Amino acid sequence: MDSCVTMTNLIIDTDIFSDVDDAAALLLAATLPDANLLAVNVNHSSSYSALAVSAILGHYGKGHVPIGIRRPLTDDTYFDARHFTTGEFTSKVAFRFRDSGGSLSWGRRAEDAWDPVALYRKTLAEAADGSVTVVSIGFLDNLSALLTSLPDASSPLPGRALVSLKVGHLVVMGGAYPAGTHRDAGAPRPSWNFSGPNGAHAPAAAHVVSAWPGPVTFLGREVGASVMVGGPLMDAAQGSGVPRRDPVRMAYLWYTYGGLLDEDGGDKKRGGPAWDALAVLYAVRGLAGGMLEEVGRQGRRGRCVVDERVGGNRWVWEDEDRGGGGEDGDHAFLKLRVDPEAAAAVVDELLLQGARSVVERAS
Repeated sequence: MDSCVTMTNLIIDTDIFSDVDDAAALLLAATLPDANLLAVNVNHSSSYSALAVSAILGHYGKGHVPIGIRRPLTDDTYFDARHFTTGEFTSKVAFRFRDSGGSLSWGRRAEDAWDPVALYRKTLAEAADGSVTVVSIGFLDNLSALLTSLPDASSPLPGRALVSLKVGHLVVMGGAYPAGTHRDAGAPRPSWNFSGPNGAHAPAAAHVVSAWPGPVTFLGREVGASVMVGGPLMDAAQGSGVPRRDPVRMAYLWYTYGGLLDEDGGDKKRGGPAWDALAVLYAVRGLAGGMLEEVGRQGRRGRCVVDERVGGNRWVWEDEDRGGGGEDGDHAFLKLRVDPEAAAAVVDELLLQGARSVVERAS
C-alpha cells in the first residue's frame, strides 16, 4: 500500500438483519484501502447477525477484527411482515460462508462475541487520541451504554471521557434533514434507526445525540433513498473478476429474490438504497470528491434533536432556537450534490472493486 495513504480507523455499529445495505457497508469498511477496521459491534440481538458479520469479514480477509453483539441473544430470523417483498439473508450468509475464516465461524456460536461496551472500551483505549471514527448504521443502544460506562481494566476513564479523548468523529445514519421526521399535523414520526419497533430504541438515540462529546455528522434517509446500489454486484458475470460466491453479492440476491422485487418498478435500478454504504464512504473519504455536502457546521449552524418517546428527529437552527432543544452539539448533516445515479455508479464500482480484491489478494 502507498505509504502516503491516510488511513481512517473505523468502528462500525450495525443492525444488520432486515436490510441489505449493512452488508454493503461492511464490504466497503473491509476493503477500502484507506479504511482500517478496528471492530464491529452489532446492535441487533439475533445471533445470525453476528455470525453474518463474521462470515463477511472473514471472506474479505478481516477475520481478525473482533465482533461484539447486544445481549440477550435470540435465534430470530427476518421476515418481511410489512411489505412481503424482501428476503432473509443473515442466516444464509452465516451458514453458507461459515468457513470464511471469521472470528465467529459457524462452529463457534455468537455467544463467543464480545460484550459491545467491553469491546468499545478496549478498542478505544488502545487507539491514539482522537483517531477513531465511529459509524452508526443502526440503533444507538451500544453507544448509549458506552457513554454511561464505568472505568474498567481497559481504561480508568468513564465512558463519556473515554469517547471525548479517543473518538474524533461520529457518523450516524438516521433521521431526515433539515425537515426532520413529522406527520402532516406536525406530530413526530419515527426514524427506524432512532426508534426501532414501537420506539424501543428512542431513549438511547436521544441520549447519544444530545450527549455525544464530539463532532457528529448525520446522513438522513433522503440522502440514500434514491441511490440504488447492488445491481452490478448481483449481475457480475463469469470473467468479471468478481467471485460468484461472494457473501455480499449473495446477500443482495437473497434479499431481493434475485432482483425480482425490482422488476415491477419499471426503470427502477435493481438493488437497494445505499444509506449505510454512503455513511461508511463519507466516514473514510469525507465529501467523496464533491459527491456530498456538509450543512450545519460552517456558516449557519444547527443541531439534531431526537424525540426520546417515538424516535423522530428535528433539526434546530441556532438562529431560530427558542430553547427546549437539548444540549448544544457540534452537528452537521449531509446532502447529495450529484444525481442519484451518478452516486450509485461510484458506490457500485467500489463494491465491485472490493469484491475483486479477494481474488487479487489470493493471486
